[in-house]
Amino acid sequence: MPEPHKDERPLAERIAAEIRKLIMAGDWEPGKKVPTNEALRTQHKTSNVTIQRALQILKDEKYLEGRTGVGVFVRSERAQTITPGHYLAPAEEGQPYRWLSEATKRQQTGKYRILEVAEVVPPAEVSRALRLSEGDTAILRSRIGFLDGQPAELVHSYYPIDLAQGTRLADRRLIPGGSPALLQQMGYPTRSQDDVVAARPATTEEYEALEIPRDVPVIEVFRIVYSDNEKPIEVTLLTKPAHRFKMGYRIEL
Repeated sequence: MPEPHKDERPLAERIAAEIRKLIMAGDWEPGKKVPTNEALRTQHKTSNVTIQRALQILKDEKYLEGRTGVGVFVRSERAQTITPGHYLAPAEEGQPYRWLSEATKRQQTGKYRILEVAEVVPPAEVSRALRLSEGDTAILRSRIGFLDGQPAELVHSYYPIDLAQGTRLADRRLIPGGSPALLQQMGYPTRSQDDVVAARPATTEEYEALEIPRDVPVIEVFRIVYSDNEKPIEVTLLTKPAHRFKMGYRIEL
């Protein structure tokens, strides 16, 4: 029989992982004062130096905040659960993009900044999803979404050339109401959506754009949006910092 798989990470990293889980699950609530080093040392049967290393890892990752002369506290922001976009109907005419209006409902300020709009040869997985031939191009819209001034998501959306060229999708300006509302106006309402969710280390682009601390991973969503007759009208690669967000789904039977 093969040997059992053992966690051979340094003890400080294992302790940090345990505390990180407590924070993400909400067992350690925002603003909670972290137990003393002595209490943590006794709990984990280790040295004060190891506890300090574990806490420093979590400070570097922005899970904990040190306050000089007071102690160490859980960050003030709770991990936020995000819901896949197809649960939100397109914005009504004259209304802002649903992502922005939903932020307002949560008493947050949301905004987008366009990074790039261009005709490109998309990555292979995007080409397959859009049913393009080798070398075919698509319209790319890249942007960063901010919540309360902090980068919350990096979004790369691709649209078939024959659908997007000559429309606001190929325009560098933000789209009033967002792409779902525009596509519906163009006669391509969203009928279904496939999401594939993964977690992985950040690329340099993601690390810089999302201000990723230390080695925190990103949540990656690969999304295909379909209109009538299962026509793919949009493929989006969306990444979010995993120390601030969780994915939420509701399934009705």
